[in-house]
Amino acid sequence: MQGKLGEVIRFGIVGGLATLIQYGIYYGLIQLIPSSASKGDAHLWTSVAMTVGYVVSFVFNFIASTRFTFRVKANAKRGAGFLFSHIVNYCLQMLTLNFFLWLGLSKAVAPIPMFCICVPINFLLVRFFLKR
Repeated sequence: MQGKLGEVIRFGIVGGLATLIQYGIYYGLIQLIPSSASKGDAHLWTSVAMTVGYVVSFVFNFIASTRFTFRVKANAKRGAGFLFSHIVNYCLQMLTLNFFLWLGLSKAVAPIPMFCICVPINFLLVRFFLKR
């Protein structure tokens, strides 16, 4: 039981850092979207900004998750499972981000409820693939 609790705490630390990395890159990039951009262009560049942040965060997350969170050796099978879980997570993030943007949340705020939905789901997916 203590091992699983430690795993959840370590996941929270790594996930929190990965989320901060992703959001920091995203927030910095959305500042570069010109105010003169059409709504469609701004929406596209918002998705691109989130994707760039996600990719950088993904690399950090894989290294930290294997070495620190779950304390397993990285190998091709675990890497493939981690990649698959993050493809699912990325799709879920893009859907929820765009949904919250559609609801009218600002570009700066829309990722917050997105993370609240996607992070717990990602924990379950990553744990499943790295601990198999």
